[in-house]
Amino acid sequence: MSPTRFAAQHKWIYIGAIVLLVAFVVIGLLRYEAVRSSNEATKKANQLADMLEADGFRRPDTAAVARALGTDGGIVCQDPDSALKSAQWKTNLSNGTTGPGQRPVISDRQVVEAEAIVLSVYCPDQLKQIQDRIDELKTSDTVRR
Repeated sequence: MSPTRFAAQHKWIYIGAIVLLVAFVVIGLLRYEAVRSSNEATKKANQLADMLEADGFRRPDTAAVARALGTDGGIVCQDPDSALKSAQWKTNLSNGTTGPGQRPVISDRQVVEAEAIVLSVYCPDQLKQIQDRIDELKTSDTVRR
């Protein structure tokens, strides 16, 4: 049997091998991108955990931070200076009750600055927008250490 006749009879083997090779290349590229993105998210989560720990907070679970904030900060970095985010943020600084019993409180400065630390890691270009609001808040050392 001549080599050209063998190649003609088994052409489907060559086509199948080429299709498998292309599929493996595509899968490899997709997996590489996912791993690279995961590594970047973990790196940023570790950077945030280091900064929070240096500022006196307990070290957060970096895997949970990486899942929640990813590489771009997720919802934290989506227009942090908007009216809705500002209202939600100030509501979280209240006494914790709902309805007519809800009152603003003087929050601990360190707790208020935690958001600034998150913004400095994930979206430093938007930090200046929120820093003015942080500076306007009346804060004190209210948490016992």
